[in-house]
Amino acid sequence: MHIGLGPDGGPDWNGEVKPGPRELGFDYSFIMAATGDRVPTVFVENHRVVGLDPKDPIRVSYKQKIGEDPTGKENPELLKLKHTHGHDMTIVNGVGRIGWMTGGKAARWKDEDIADTFTGKALGFIEQSKDKPFFLYFATHNIHVPRVPHPRFKGSSPVGTRGDAIHELDAAAGQVLALLERLNLVENTLVIFSSDNGGVMDDGYEDVGKFDYHPNTPLRGTKGTLFEGGHRVPFIARWPARIKPGTTNPALLALLDLPATFAALTGVQLPAGGCGDSVNVLPALLGLSQTGRADFVAHVGGTQSPKALRAGQWKYIQPGRGGYGKAAKGEAKNPALPQLYDLSTDLAEEHNLAAGQPEKVKELTALLQQIRDRSRP
Repeated sequence: MHIGLGPDGGPDWNGEVKPGPRELGFDYSFIMAATGDRVPTVFVENHRVVGLDPKDPIRVSYKQKIGEDPTGKENPELLKLKHTHGHDMTIVNGVGRIGWMTGGKAARWKDEDIADTFTGKALGFIEQSKDKPFFLYFATHNIHVPRVPHPRFKGSSPVGTRGDAIHELDAAAGQVLALLERLNLVENTLVIFSSDNGGVMDDGYEDVGKFDYHPNTPLRGTKGTLFEGGHRVPFIARWPARIKPGTTNPALLALLDLPATFAALTGVQLPAGGCGDSVNVLPALLGLSQTGRADFVAHVGGTQSPKALRAGQWKYIQPGRGGYGKAAKGEAKNPALPQLYDLSTDLAEEHNLAAGQPEKVKELTALLQQIRDRSRP
């Protein structure tokens, strides 16, 4: 879920875990309690922790250690996957996590089986729903830390455990597509495959193989930066009945546009004030237009941090540097200066044009302020 689960202060893991996906419109949900690198390391089906023994209640804290479970900081010899930063609290299945937990021993997952568990649930849902319209949000875990793929994928990639986990993800997606084929649902099913952010090499665990591998090439930056490598991600759509196979589209869109787009596709009226930043890009999705949203704002640290604005071919980054990493060619070492890139000729964001194009910087600065003003509740 990772956008809030339960009331303020956290849910009652030993009772009803809500609000959650079902309170946001889903008829059924099978999710992680948080992310794989956080406690509690349990699955939640609808409103209940799966496999919980009432005699062994779960307690969780993100503020201080609770219970007697070993931690990555105190017992590094018990780790089968070492951490590079953070992730040194309660050890579950040989992996240090963020936060401390005690109890819930029977409910704790085994990382190696997570992909098979989620994939099995997805396949089962499709089987049960094949005779009526359905929506499946299959949030795979494979490429998120900690990456502990099933042994059958171990060593299958030349770039370490991360590559093995991507192979496992490919296999999971393949099983979903194969089932749609077997059920004769391919022509009438829209499948979208995407990611939530750009790649990053050292994100907490020693599972890469080597840190000189650059997953976002030719893009600059990684997850956590305002550069294209932070948020430009793959977006693949398959719908043989409506989308011509093998085509590409340069239209600008964001994942937050999917609610408005799906609403237009299904004839649903969005509630007043709902999905205010979502743009209907259905014509672009279906290949009927080469135009999507007009602009896009990215941020990596809340309302007070620098923002990036994409408008057409132009990319503007407010003063404050777009994230860590080397300065671009033409970029002053002073991070108090703005950055401007022409992505049509400089996708790698190597040439800062701000000093030579002050009018364009002024124009985009004003546009960003307009967007922020109209977005305030």
